[in-house]
Amino acid sequence: MKKLLTITAMLLMTVSLVKAQKSEIFCTAGKAIKGYDPVAFFTESKPVKGADSLSYSYKDATWLFSSKANLESFKKSPEKYSPQYGGYCAYGTADGHKAPTQTDTWTIVDGKLYFNYNGKVKEMWTKQQAAFIEKANTQWPLIKDKP
Repeated sequence: MKKLLTITAMLLMTVSLVKAQKSEIFCTAGKAIKGYDPVAFFTESKPVKGADSLSYSYKDATWLFSSKANLESFKKSPEKYSPQYGGYCAYGTADGHKAPTQTDTWTIVDGKLYFNYNGKVKEMWTKQQAAFIEKANTQWPLIKDKP
C-alpha cells in the first residue's frame, strides 16, 4: 500500500511538471534527452554526454552528439536513434500523459530506445514491458502534441 501511495504521489507531481512540456521531444535547457547522445545508447550501451559543437536540429529540438560519426548516423536515420515517445517516460505515455525522464533509466527493446521517469518506475515498466509498449504506442499519437 505504501508503495502504491508513493507511486501515486510521484505521478501526481509528474503531471504538474508535465504541463510545461509542450514539445513532442522531451527537452531540458533546450536540449533533447538532457544533452545526451542518442546514438551512443546503441553503440556504446551507456549514456554519453553530447557536445554543443556537435548538434543537430530535429523535430524542433537540439540534439547533441559525442562524435561526428554519431551525428552523421543520426542525420541519416533520426527515427532509428531517437527515443520512443520523444524521450518522455514510456510508463507515463502508456498511462496517457507526458512525464519527464532520467537518462539512467534507458532501455533498448527490439532496437528502440525508451526512457522512464525514475528507477522505480522503470522497474514497474520492465515487469510488463510489452503490454506497456503496446498501450503507449496507442496513446502517443493522442498526446504527443499536447502540453
